[in-house]
Amino acid sequence: MTIAVAVRKGSEIVLAADTQNNFGQNRAPIANHRTQKILTVGANHLATSGWGLYANILTDFLARRRAPKLDTERDVFRFFQAFWKVLHEQYSLVNDQCQNEEDRSPFGDLDASFLLVNPGGIFFVSSDTSVTEFQQYYAVGSGAEFALGALHALYEAEADAETLARRACAAAMAFNVYCGGEVDLCRVTA
Repeated sequence: MTIAVAVRKGSEIVLAADTQNNFGQNRAPIANHRTQKILTVGANHLATSGWGLYANILTDFLARRRAPKLDTERDVFRFFQAFWKVLHEQYSLVNDQCQNEEDRSPFGDLDASFLLVNPGGIFFVSSDTSVTEFQQYYAVGSGAEFALGALHALYEAEADAETLARRACAAAMAFNVYCGGEVDLCRVTA
């Protein structure tokens, strides 16, 4: 599980994520295992939320390609459509069998969500591969509701993006057992 937060203030955009990894109901102490949840791909920083396997698959997928252009919603959407297609063609780990009729959807399902920042902005990629751009902030993962509440309350009062991102992660980590550890940060200039 993850908390990932992206914040833009002025020309600075910060992506922050926790470093805790959970294995079902168990978590490893940070001194024993520290998870890096932010991937750097060219000028892009991408946080993964959901099954940890998706970070492994995405890292493998990106290692086989040139750094993609991800400057617009359309660019991000096309990249994740290509990723979704390759998931089903090359990774036998993806389960396409939906046992429950009410859980079926006509759309792709990544079983993960992503938060991407680059000089073009903040982009949220939902599990159905839809892409949404945010102008000020967004959060994904466990505790996202706490992080978004903190961002909503503090955004106008706080001076910089890093402080906001750290405080939002701290709120999520205080109230949700599935996120914790230390906070990793990446910065870009919009």
